[in-house]
Amino acid sequence: MGIPLELSLEQEFNLKVYEEQVKNLNPQQSQEFVLELLRQLMIKDNVIKHLLKEAL
Repeated sequence: MGIPLELSLEQEFNLKVYEEQVKNLNPQQSQEFVLELLRQLMIKDNVIKHLLKEAL
């Protein structure tokens, strides 16, 4: 099974929404945004790893 490397239309739309939101952030807000995003991605990774571990 191939891993999809393209964004869905909904994901592309959401990306544009985020792009508009971050355009007006100052450097401090941008740093906070990036750090929060990375934290959420790490949590997502942990959830996926946990679900895979439970499934096996």
